[in-house]
Amino acid sequence: MNAPAFAPGGKIDTNKPVKAVKIAVLTISDTRDEESDTSGNILAERVTGAGHELAGRAIVRDDIEAIRGQVSAWVASGEVEAIVTTGGTGITGRDVTPEAIRPLFDKELDGFSVIFHLVSYQSVGLSTLQSRALAGIVKGVFVFCLPGSNGAVKDGWDKVISAQLDSRHGPCNMVELMPRLMEQ
Repeated sequence: MNAPAFAPGGKIDTNKPVKAVKIAVLTISDTRDEESDTSGNILAERVTGAGHELAGRAIVRDDIEAIRGQVSAWVASGEVEAIVTTGGTGITGRDVTPEAIRPLFDKELDGFSVIFHLVSYQSVGLSTLQSRALAGIVKGVFVFCLPGSNGAVKDGWDKVISAQLDSRHGPCNMVELMPRLMEQ
């Protein structure tokens, strides 16, 4: 029998099967297109590389209504269990991802921002203060909002999100909570 592999904050039990999660990737940018969307490409590759289903992929401009519209459409479709966004979490005037997404949250996952900043600090030091990365739940769908840099996307997926969206991660993971997210 194989020993569980180590993962950030826990272990991956390689004896268990992976439950594929339906994940959509949203790039938020005024300047990226399909060809130049490197952070979106990194996320899409990591999603499928981890055994998940890429349930959707889109690019929208830094506009509150455009961001909300795409996220709300994926949530309403019933075909998406998690959304990972890249871009628009900075502190410039055009960065509006938190303003667009936060009002949609039924619950905000405050710990995500804390852990993301701990991980990011190891890569970029105090520059992590310029990020407003956040996560929450919208009508039973997990939404993770990452900065737009390739490094931040890699850190966010590899060191935070991937383990929690891996059904084999212990002592617990978000996948096992998915059936109960809409409980009353």
